[in-house]
Amino acid sequence: MRHVTRDDVIKAVGPVDDVTIAQIIGTGATIDELAEAQAWLANDEPFMNTGKPLATGRVRGLVEILSELETSEDPDDGQSGPAVS
Repeated sequence: MRHVTRDDVIKAVGPVDDVTIAQIIGTGATIDELAEAQAWLANDEPFMNTGKPLATGRVRGLVEILSELETSEDPDDGQSGPAVS
């Protein structure tokens, strides 16, 4: 298993700021873990309904980072893109 790279992050989540890319890479996550985190964000209710345990470890960290990204991209919040920390 190899850890995610900058290119992997951009392919998976689209263009984001360098801080977010560094946070994602800094988790030490693999590509599979990044994909699992994205699946959790897209399908958390169906996952819970099937009895799948909540995300833990690196996947949970990724879910938190990615959910902050989604919040900062919300068109109703007056911002036009990802927040730069």
